[in-house]
Amino acid sequence: MSATPRLLVYGATGYTGRLVAEHAKESGLDVVVAGRNPERVTALGEELGLESRAFPVDDPALVREALAGITVVLNVAGPFRHTARPLMDAAIDRGVHYLDTTAEYDVFATARSRHAEATAAGVMVMSGVGWDVVPSDGVAAHTAARVADPVSLRLALKLLSATAEEAEGLNLFSRGSIISATEGIGDLGVLVRTDGEIVALPEPRVASFDFGDNGPEEAVSASMGDLITSHYATGIPTIEVYVQAGQPLPIDLDLSALPDGPTATERQVGRSKVVAEVTGRDGSVARSLIDTPTGYRFTQLSSVEIARRVLAGSFTPGFQSPSSAYGSGLALAVGDSYIKDL
Repeated sequence: MSATPRLLVYGATGYTGRLVAEHAKESGLDVVVAGRNPERVTALGEELGLESRAFPVDDPALVREALAGITVVLNVAGPFRHTARPLMDAAIDRGVHYLDTTAEYDVFATARSRHAEATAAGVMVMSGVGWDVVPSDGVAAHTAARVADPVSLRLALKLLSATAEEAEGLNLFSRGSIISATEGIGDLGVLVRTDGEIVALPEPRVASFDFGDNGPEEAVSASMGDLITSHYATGIPTIEVYVQAGQPLPIDLDLSALPDGPTATERQVGRSKVVAEVTGRDGSVARSLIDTPTGYRFTQLSSVEIARRVLAGSFTPGFQSPSSAYGSGLALAVGDSYIKDL
């Protein structure tokens, strides 16, 4: 590991990666921007006044070489099913901490499987350092602490809480997020955790949750990283994750006709929310809600905040969730986020 803590942002030329790299530089971190395309990476480095490194992830020797002198690699290059494993391999091998902003379930499962290797290497592996899963992981841990002997957890995500006027014509997703969210979407089925084991449902479940907006709203079960992270952080054996039904994944859109992602103004519109419901062995139920800035703004802030902490020497070796490493209060250190007990 380098004597001077350095952060490498891989995927820095993408929509989210650029937001992250800019904020990391503004935060005073020693940043290297990286990605696959030499011309784009070099241009971004020159524009931001940062060192740049271009390398593909399909050559293990090149990836390992590219992490020379790096303390933390923050992977913002989706689809993460293609980039996470090779970067994790190289990071653990070189004694470099690994973070990513994925929302892909299988990447969380891969990260969890690296716990022993990362622990032995003295480095931390953490997937989901963005809106997925920092707020949900935080409110899950917070709510679990309100119940004696918690045995089940339900999480419900609302990507955008806004008035109809605010939401009209709003672009919610970047091109990269659409590709990451939809590539291989049917491969896993809909997963839940039951008595500690991951199982596939024959069909999605539907439930209602009150996000404090318009009364109870319908949500549909989804295979999310919280099935891994919340189980690791809280030990709760039965976990289901739902997404508000009014905001389906952007499937079958013409990517070439879309802008790169939400504008700076669009990123400020509305809020994002997660409800956690935890049931104890005695049947008692606790509910809490976390209210945060919307996804890209939150991710820009949270990923850099976690990277900053690791660079400063605050980390727990092995696989960690945001709350297992930093407590449920981590999410509250991001923007003007807050938790409300229901």
